[in-house]
Amino acid sequence: MAQTWDPEAYARSGAFVHQLASGVFEWLAAQPGERILDLGCGDGQLTLRIAATGARVEGVDASAEMVVGARARGVHAVLGNAEALPHGDGVFDAVFSNAALHWVRDQDAMMAEVHRVLRPGGRFVAEMGGHGNIAAIRVALIAVLARHGLADREDGVNYYPTVEGYTRKLEKHGFRVQQIALIPRPTPLGKDGMADWLRTFRRGALDSLPEDVRGTAVQETVDLLAEALRDEEGNWVADYVRLRFAAIR
Repeated sequence: MAQTWDPEAYARSGAFVHQLASGVFEWLAAQPGERILDLGCGDGQLTLRIAATGARVEGVDASAEMVVGARARGVHAVLGNAEALPHGDGVFDAVFSNAALHWVRDQDAMMAEVHRVLRPGGRFVAEMGGHGNIAAIRVALIAVLARHGLADREDGVNYYPTVEGYTRKLEKHGFRVQQIALIPRPTPLGKDGMADWLRTFRRGALDSLPEDVRGTAVQETVDLLAEALRDEEGNWVADYVRLRFAAIR
């Protein structure tokens, strides 16, 4: 199912996405005057952080709602698909992406586009879900959806690669990988966080369900996960694993 986004819900339940981006932000090492594309800019909070370095940064996102949200923050953001970027050849010194590439359906087309819009020697720096990301959450959600005869709603939602597999893919598209790592990152969500996480990050799948099933599916998934991902004080921790890389065109 295609994911859909609500910028207000994302700001409430997904603030950790930009708050925990310091590692990949450091790998980008943006410089004043550089022209940088934030691919999958979302609501633009991290785009503004890049702009604060003095770089000339532009955001692009496939969600019209997120582009509106980013523009409301003062970000220069455009609507565009990662597999067909609305930019000219060789115009960026770096392409940056955080928590977006695992939503891209055609990874080969996306990499070809990133290679195209980068100048020779330009940087492709990103962090995305890696192999094993939200494994427990996905197993629980698939089990609940299957119980309702709707298991296919989770098919192909995300792509979580291994270090080896993604390195080969980047190299095939003309990138030289400088560094790449798979990073376990248990992510605190708070006391009500799992239900909110599901409604935000599985909104596309949930909205495709019959209306009378949606709330039940969320609660059944939460109940299945409680033993594994909720601590003794009632706080949730999502089983995140991130793949971070820096590559040169």
